[in-house]
Formats: sequence, C-alpha cells, structure tokens
Amino acid sequence: MPFFYPNRINDFWRVMGMIFFGDREALWDGREKRFDLAAIKLLLEGEKIALWDTAMAVRRLRDNASDKFLEIVEPIDLARLLDEYPSISQVITTGEKATGVIAHQAGIEVPSIGVPVDCRVGGHGFRLWRMPSTSRAYPLALEKKAEAYRVIFQR
Repeated sequence: MPFFYPNRINDFWRVMGMIFFGDREALWDGREKRFDLAAIKLLLEGEKIALWDTAMAVRRLRDNASDKFLEIVEPIDLARLLDEYPSISQVITTGEKATGVIAHQAGIEVPSIGVPVDCRVGGHGFRLWRMPSTSRAYPLALEKKAEAYRVIFQR
C-alpha cells in the first residue's frame, strides 16, 4: 500500500477501525490480505484527518523499522506546513522520535504519552499529543491503544 502504516503487523489502522467503526478489522481487506486504502481514505477525508511524516529524509542505521536506529536527516518544516494549512489545530504523533521533532520545533520538552500540550510554531497555535506507538513491538494491548487514541477523537 503506497500510504501510511501499510505493514499488516502495525496496529494503527486496527486502532482507527476500533475508534470509528467499533471493529478492529473494518479497514482490513481479508480477501486481499492488506489494509483497504480506499476505505482508509474515505475515513480520513470524512473525519478531516491528515497524515504526514515528521521527517522528510531519514537514514536507517540498521536494516529494520525500529525508530531507535533511525537518523532524521531532514525534519519536517512544521512552520511552513502550518502556514499552508492554518486550520490544523492538533498534531498527533505516534512515538517518541516523531514527538521529539515537533517538540524541538515548538521549543518544548517531549510531553508524556496521552497528555496534550498547547504549542506555538511560527504564528500558529496547536495542541500536541504524544500517543503510544502502534507498533506491535510496543507492549500495550490493542484495546488499550485504541482507548488512548479515542480520547483525541471524542467530540
């Protein structure tokens, strides 16, 4: 899948399925054995959720997906992104490294998991959420991950 979180072992789309459909498999195409990109895009558009990387260029220091062995060569230019999309009111990260990129640009310490912090970058204010990683390597049950993320989307 040419999109975010394509690895079927990652729980991100299962978490989103649980939150928005009450079904961990709602965004999974069992016949094709992959996540359903069309359904994912409909969900994101309908809920006004955008996804973006916190790094524009990275170097993997080992041949695995662990962020521990990821060097960020070029971080996102968050001020420019917020200038382009001034309606962004919340930035949600799915791990410590990604949160560190945003926190650094906002001039704050990395916040605790699940505790939102009001930030400013350039002329834009937003709420930063550091959320638990959705990697299966992160030792938290899927239901607990969904519970943590659900707080953000409650209206």
